[in-house]
Amino acid sequence: MLDTFEHLRNTDFPSIRRNRLDTLQLNLGYLCNQQCLHCHVDASPRRTEIMDRETVDNVIEFLHKQNISTLDLTGGAPEMNPHFKDLVKTASEMGVHVMDRCNLTVLEEHGHEELAEFLAKNAVEIIASMPCYLEENVNAQRGAGVFAKSIKGLQRLNALGYGVSEELIINLVYNPQGPSLPPSQAELEPAYKEALLVKYGISFNKLFTLVNMPIKRFGSTLLSKGEFESYMHTLKSSHQDGNLDSVMCKSLISVDWQGYVYDCDFNQMLGIGLGAGNGKTHIRDLMDNDINDGPIVVMDHCYGCTAGQGSSCGGSLT
Repeated sequence: MLDTFEHLRNTDFPSIRRNRLDTLQLNLGYLCNQQCLHCHVDASPRRTEIMDRETVDNVIEFLHKQNISTLDLTGGAPEMNPHFKDLVKTASEMGVHVMDRCNLTVLEEHGHEELAEFLAKNAVEIIASMPCYLEENVNAQRGAGVFAKSIKGLQRLNALGYGVSEELIINLVYNPQGPSLPPSQAELEPAYKEALLVKYGISFNKLFTLVNMPIKRFGSTLLSKGEFESYMHTLKSSHQDGNLDSVMCKSLISVDWQGYVYDCDFNQMLGIGLGAGNGKTHIRDLMDNDINDGPIVVMDHCYGCTAGQGSSCGGSLT
């Protein structure tokens, strides 16, 4: 795999600092039942990296001591971590809002037959990957048969109240298939809602449009096709200063499967530690630390968050 790190290092991206920390984004491991082209984590069924119980306990302690309001669970497929349910249940009982970045197809995997009911019982907010409402486009990006399994998963979640009850929130995520910015979130959402409702009877709350980051698997593909420089030009020429105040890293930190802390999920994948200090910082060493107003490490990939309408884990910024 081609590495984009050296292509991103020298940057003129504006300097930014963290505001108040309220969200802990936790990568529970790189194991996934899918292998998608746009995946910036390079997750797949072959990955073996999984967060262990001791680190999960560190996370729970950190949630309590730092009064974190939101726990954002990612992977891979986060649900494939054996401690997923214990973590969700404990955090929910603490009053922490839990979000699960679910690929939908994991709901049909062996050993996860009761997962949908578990998520509903604990009122977990689901952020579900659905890069298009057209079958051929989804299967081209994520693999043969993924669309049909995703539709089945959405219908099952709807039957449990997701997208229907006010207490059970499910949002879908759109990623472009290639090196281009996503269309307007406000304009694409109604098209998604109409297409999925009319053809499949599916309802959901919001659509999040995300920019593909020029790192890991997607970045390697750009380099191999000679499209990296043109894509970076697209991101930089579309930069909006107004998006800087709302980028996710200003209220979030990211934790990898070993418990090390980063300014965001993308910096995690590039191996850039929290605040660019010396070496890596483990979450167990931050229990009583005030990291508000701390520096955030930036490189050229950060333009992916400020280009056009902006992009964050919660969709567009404007």
